[in-house]
Amino acid sequence: MPKKTYGKQTGRAITHELPAPAGGVRLETFVPWTLVKRGFKKQVITPLDAPQEFLSEATRERAARAAAQDSALMRALGLAHHWQRLLDEQRVKSVADIAEAEGIDVTQVRRVIRLTLLAPEVIERLVGAPNIVLEQVMRRPWPNGWSGQMRVLAPPT
Repeated sequence: MPKKTYGKQTGRAITHELPAPAGGVRLETFVPWTLVKRGFKKQVITPLDAPQEFLSEATRERAARAAAQDSALMRALGLAHHWQRLLDEQRVKSVADIAEAEGIDVTQVRRVIRLTLLAPEVIERLVGAPNIVLEQVMRRPWPNGWSGQMRVLAPPT
């Protein structure tokens, strides 16, 4: 071991998997640092340009997040399809089990799962419209047929 690196330890990226009811989230953090022994003390040294680099990266990530803004409607659609998949694969027995696992009311789960019955064209139009709010979609009665849904929920613009 060369004398230059003796007593030094460097930071490496650490990845953590966070279990969540909606499939889990992968979280990775990285902070560049070097731990150097100075006599009996240990000192953490960070690169001088690291804070500026972090700020520029954070700015880029914020801009990317703003461009791909997740609306409540998008999150509800994703959650509805996830819950429907759980029911289809029989990983849960009923909507009541989902409600208990999520800590919400059964009626709310049923309202959200109802989004899986929407026509694909309706979903495309709703997602593409920036002024559509989830509550507007949830409170409306929907026809069973996809053509009826197109007339009621997504009129041509």
